[in-house]
Amino acid sequence: MFDFRGRKVIVTGGSRGIGRAIAANFLAAGAAVSVCARKHKALDEFIGEASAPTRLHTAICDLSDAASIKTYVATAAETLGGIDILVNNVSAFARADTEEEWQMAFSTDVMGTVRTSRAALPWLERAQDAAIVHITSIAGTRPSVVAPCYGAMKAALIHYTASQAAQLAKKGIRVNSVAPGSITAPGHFWEVRKSTNDLAYLKSVAAIPVGRLGEADEVADVVLFFASSAARWVYGQTLIVDGGQTLFGG
Repeated sequence: MFDFRGRKVIVTGGSRGIGRAIAANFLAAGAAVSVCARKHKALDEFIGEASAPTRLHTAICDLSDAASIKTYVATAAETLGGIDILVNNVSAFARADTEEEWQMAFSTDVMGTVRTSRAALPWLERAQDAAIVHITSIAGTRPSVVAPCYGAMKAALIHYTASQAAQLAKKGIRVNSVAPGSITAPGHFWEVRKSTNDLAYLKSVAAIPVGRLGEADEVADVVLFFASSAARWVYGQTLIVDGGQTLFGG
């Protein structure tokens, strides 16, 4: 649906799930893409399956570590020849209400996003129609007794989206976020729950009008819209992409 030929894109946490779908769709639309993750195996698998491996750069990066982020972004920018679009998809998926999980969630989900945005800013400022898209979650729009730290971090990113958009608008950089609902993808934890008819899975499906979970590609399409010139007049918005899940309390 979109033409990103000549555009340079970074997708953090892009070796699997939603991030991988986003990176793959940018590649299919003609962009040069850099993806980072913590493990070589998933990145190598992505390279082997990519539609345009010559336009794909991959690297290991610990997105909870400031120095690692700075090194990765600089290397990606040099390899791609700049940065036009940044997609912050990283998450520690921390769920337990413990000191360790809260710290991990904050270091990765929030500070990983903030630090990556700051590291990419010198290149984004020089780009034409630059865009940042954060991947948040419907978990950030409501309370949760199951994953309070995950929801709190996503809520923080929704707020940060608006604040960052206000900060960067005069620099010609658009900032928006996408808040997915329950999404399935190969290897995703929802796939595991589906195979065992887990109660949480059945409850989520029941809350979605069409009776299924969303697909990673359905989130990726919205990300590409936000990154494209079709969204050139959209700043600081968070779009829920959940198939109507939150309308029915799911």
